[in-house]
Amino acid sequence: MGLQDGRQLLGLSVHEKEEPFVGAFKIFSAEFKASCGTVEQFLKPTLPEVAIVGRSNVGKSSAINCLVNHKGLAKVGKTPGKTQTINFFEIATNGPRFMLVDLPGYGFAKVPERIRELWGPLIEEYLRTRKNLQGVVVLVDSRRVQESDRAMVEWLMRLKIPVMVVATKADKVTRGNRQAALRELREGLGMEEDPLFLSAYTGEGKQLLLDQLREVLTLDAPLP
Repeated sequence: MGLQDGRQLLGLSVHEKEEPFVGAFKIFSAEFKASCGTVEQFLKPTLPEVAIVGRSNVGKSSAINCLVNHKGLAKVGKTPGKTQTINFFEIATNGPRFMLVDLPGYGFAKVPERIRELWGPLIEEYLRTRKNLQGVVVLVDSRRVQESDRAMVEWLMRLKIPVMVVATKADKVTRGNRQAALRELREGLGMEEDPLFLSAYTGEGKQLLLDQLREVLTLDAPLP
């Protein structure tokens, strides 16, 4: 499990520069910095950024809260499509400080059409033009893959952005069904590598995802 062709696409290697820290990658704190509904509101790109995106109701807010050890950082709602802006969180770690960027969920029909029309250009502009974007975590439901999930992964690959595919709600998949689930995920997403299983409920996969974040944050992509 690792970055989906990200290093090969960028022509980079995590060994190209010495890592500034050793041991397990840990997050010490997370601070909300801004909620942006327009491109003009985007923060000045002073830190490396990792974005996180997924279909509505994939468990994105729960995954973020699990990852940063902060239950109330990202708001968990009963109604899918709650995130309607791009939210920036500054993350302090035992290595590089970075910005975690929460993108609006996609693919939920009950979100008003006018809102969806705003999301598309906003997300596209961020992903296409953000020069300090180091990678994107794409969350998919471990029990089913949608066509929009594959479209998102393929689009990011075309943009040559390192992609970390994470299958959420892993606690809903029994151990006996794991291999079959992985095969369906690989085939549905057109991937060669297995996605990473993550459970916000049990914490399964959390450290592995942190290790992938550490890897992508050491890619030598200078800030503008």
